[in-house]
Amino acid sequence: MANNSFKITWLGHSGFKLQYKNSVFLIDPWLTGNPMFPIDERDNVLEGCEFILLSHAHSDHSADAIEIAKQKDIPIVGIYDLMQFYEGSHGVKTTGFNKGGTVSLGEISITMVSASHSSSFQIDGKPHYGGSEVGYMISTQEKTIYFSGDTDVMADMEIFNDLHNPEVGILCCGGHFTMDMKRAAYAAKRFFNFKTLIPCHYRTFPLLEQTATKLKNSLPEVNIIEPEVLNTFSV
Repeated sequence: MANNSFKITWLGHSGFKLQYKNSVFLIDPWLTGNPMFPIDERDNVLEGCEFILLSHAHSDHSADAIEIAKQKDIPIVGIYDLMQFYEGSHGVKTTGFNKGGTVSLGEISITMVSASHSSSFQIDGKPHYGGSEVGYMISTQEKTIYFSGDTDVMADMEIFNDLHNPEVGILCCGGHFTMDMKRAAYAAKRFFNFKTLIPCHYRTFPLLEQTATKLKNSLPEVNIIEPEVLNTFSV
């Protein structure tokens, strides 16, 4: 692997493991109950991880975060309000920040950007405010990855591209709860100049889109990587 490459492993749904040089971290690692993730691979996936990056509080993104943080003694990184709750109520390490803010973690710089979705978690069957839903620009000196989190198309994406010019996009594409393939393709074509695009938040349930064919057909000039669970690739 070249030094300027990220190694990316899909964990199913919106979960990823990323490695850049010696830095390893998880994004939205929903493992327990995820129908796409082989749970006997859990310990292997957690090996070497230094922090957990969360886009929002919904259980299909955050359900394993607290347990992993305690097991590995690593921080959860995300929106300030949710991190304050996690730290105060669960005693885990956190790094809380807010939209427009940037934190440096190891060799990686992470800027929080807006998303258009919702964010809540449940206690005893009742929903509670989970802070704002967000996305991230994950940057090194050589490359920037845009992780959209759960979102619809937003005009803000034009500003994101002007400020960060990400070469790689990881976009939610499954529809129903987020953009579908058509809307994600529109976002990519209208607002970004991706060289590589990775769809996520699809295939998990029959309710979601099952292939990225529409995305590929709409963006023939972009390298669309349809990931397979636990298959690692470089970008």
